[in-house]
Amino acid sequence: MSLAIVHSRAKLGVQAPSVTVEVHLANGMPSLTLVGLPETAVRESKDRVRSALQNARLDFPSLKRITINLAPADLPKEGGRFDLAIALGLLAASGQIPADSLEHCECLGELALSGELRPVQGVLPAALACRQQQRTLLLPRENAAEAALVRGVQIVAADHLLELCEHLRGERVLEPVVSSPVFAERDTSSDMSEVQGQAQAKRALIVAASGAHNLLLFGPPGTGKTLLASRLPGILPALTEDEALEVAAIQSVCGRGPLQSWPVRPFRAPHHGASAAALVGGGSQPRPGEISQAHQGVLFLDELPEFDRKVLEMLREPMESGVIHIARAREQLSFPARFQLIAAMNPCPCGYQGDPSGRCRCSAEQVERYRSKLSGPLLDRIDLHVAMHNEAFSLAEQAPARPTSVEAAAMVAAARARQQNRQGRLNAHLDLAGLRDHCPIEAPDARWMETAIERLGLSHRASHRALKVARTLADLEGVERIGRPHLAEALQYRQLDRKIG
Repeated sequence: MSLAIVHSRAKLGVQAPSVTVEVHLANGMPSLTLVGLPETAVRESKDRVRSALQNARLDFPSLKRITINLAPADLPKEGGRFDLAIALGLLAASGQIPADSLEHCECLGELALSGELRPVQGVLPAALACRQQQRTLLLPRENAAEAALVRGVQIVAADHLLELCEHLRGERVLEPVVSSPVFAERDTSSDMSEVQGQAQAKRALIVAASGAHNLLLFGPPGTGKTLLASRLPGILPALTEDEALEVAAIQSVCGRGPLQSWPVRPFRAPHHGASAAALVGGGSQPRPGEISQAHQGVLFLDELPEFDRKVLEMLREPMESGVIHIARAREQLSFPARFQLIAAMNPCPCGYQGDPSGRCRCSAEQVERYRSKLSGPLLDRIDLHVAMHNEAFSLAEQAPARPTSVEAAAMVAAARARQQNRQGRLNAHLDLAGLRDHCPIEAPDARWMETAIERLGLSHRASHRALKVARTLADLEGVERIGRPHLAEALQYRQLDRKIG
């Protein structure tokens, strides 16, 4: 009778809770039992492990009664990531490798029938957990580069089960993988200078980037709404290493290789037919949605009124908290969702309301019905509403428009640095106490602001967000106190809170 304990990491959300693989060998009727809430792919691991051990010329204890327990029992287990832990547990229980060699290790990997190690998803969260707990991570070599994005974690990678067995017996030394995060250069393939005209919209984009404010662009088709929104990532500051690891961990869990875009801020643009589960996350086995995949980046919703209203309403809580909570009967998960929303829409169903050509024939009722697809609470949470109009078209060669993305990025970086030095967070993330402490207004300006808010009929939330935008405008100018020009400009950006013709 013998017992071996091996630790592996389960993929659950963007966390990697440790799973203890207990392998118990006993005399009796030969059998193999796998318990611990395994799904189909995990139950099939016993067949993969059996063939892998036999083809690798290792002994499978087929004459014993084998019990494999995946603890904790109430945590659902999915995927082939437990194959390696189960195989090493069997080898340790049968005395083919020393059990104490696995004491400070976490094992992650799928086994081929030949004994080769195959890559799995969700390696980066496991590497982060191993660094925190000072444990060594054993995994397939194809996952090594991804795990090496984490500094300070000890990684041992192999191509075949036999290599790991020889390493654990001390017969062969597998050199630890060196952590080597590589930061990409800023994307210069698209520049703000390519967008001709639209000075107010460009100004709003810089303001939104400086304070992490949500932005809604509305105007006729072809005015450059999508073009301008796509320039936002190019003027945002680079991710810090911790932020980049958060983003890469989500990409790893979603099955997207983080090495392909490390560490660029995500820019997600889902189609307006996206379901609630696709946008905010969920499903029978909950997975991060578009808002989590846009964490620390930009979520662009084009043709905003065309999204299902119920789906859009689900954005309200994460826009405030930066987290999405998904509750199911068997589990509750929380995914990070600190995204910056950029949306675009037409002013009416045909798209041409207010166009000088006069081709819009939409009635007031049609326009009202179209805009009512966006609820007041959702519009309250969007800090800037900016109209874009058709401008004179010319095929003549023109000088590059200003500012360029490099110039805008410098302005954004300086404004964000002032915010971090003053309050430790960006203006869009200030709470009520932060508003009182960091948004001082002279008494006459405060009275003027109160009168303007009353005339415009703004809600308390919209008023607070306008004040945050005014704080960002002051930061862009490099002044500490908010003035009336900043307040007036911030209120100008609440264009959908009043009638527009």
